[in-house]
Amino acid sequence: MKSLHLTALEAFPLVKPGDDLPDLIWLSLTENNLQIQSGDILVIAQKVVSKAENRYRDLSKVIPSENAEKLSRITGKDPRFVELVLQESRSVLRAKTNTLIVEHRLGFVCANAGIDHSNVDGLGNNTEDWMLMLPEDPDLSAARIRERLEKQTGCEIGVMIIDSHGRSWRMGIVGVAIGYSGVPGLVDMRGHKDLFGYELKVTQIAAADELAASASLLMGQADESLPVVLVRGFPYPLRESSFRELIRPSDQDLFR
Repeated sequence: MKSLHLTALEAFPLVKPGDDLPDLIWLSLTENNLQIQSGDILVIAQKVVSKAENRYRDLSKVIPSENAEKLSRITGKDPRFVELVLQESRSVLRAKTNTLIVEHRLGFVCANAGIDHSNVDGLGNNTEDWMLMLPEDPDLSAARIRERLEKQTGCEIGVMIIDSHGRSWRMGIVGVAIGYSGVPGLVDMRGHKDLFGYELKVTQIAAADELAASASLLMGQADESLPVVLVRGFPYPLRESSFRELIRPSDQDLFR
């Protein structure tokens, strides 16, 4: 029978800047009595990657630009926070009360450039001023973790880094891939036949995002402390890829 198994690693330790994340994952797998097999995928929450890579920023040291001050008046957000968002963005797409939608420097569209304070403990006394940015290069982060774990296990695996994003026309957030290594972003079904022999013309499956959403269900969004999920039974062949596969070209983006 075709099946997909997702297992969240229990009791994963709190991650600090400079921590060896592949080593923490390896130890956690051992403590959870889990062994990696070829074809497995590790799905990792963005926050633990960002924390290990010390992607913290202290608002007290941020000087807002004139543009940040202007957007702060529109959105009601702290101008220092807005400045961080601008530094991580290619362009601002929407600005209104409590909302700042940007094209991130990595190419995807999201709120606040993915900068967050939830589940961020900070590095000093005034923890309210500490923000966490997305990894500098999530694809590279995933590749480094994959390389280490493949050397330790002798298995060929995939690694994904995911975050929570909102969606056009729909309420609520959902887990999406922001970086991966050894995992297909898109699975192209064009040219395949359906049940009745009709040739598919446009169907491309966002397989990485589908898996990200599944893993996010286990990770949760609050105090679950389950930032790593082991996946077995992914229904598509693993292959080299890049997050750029999932970025819709701007001339095909009907929402801008």
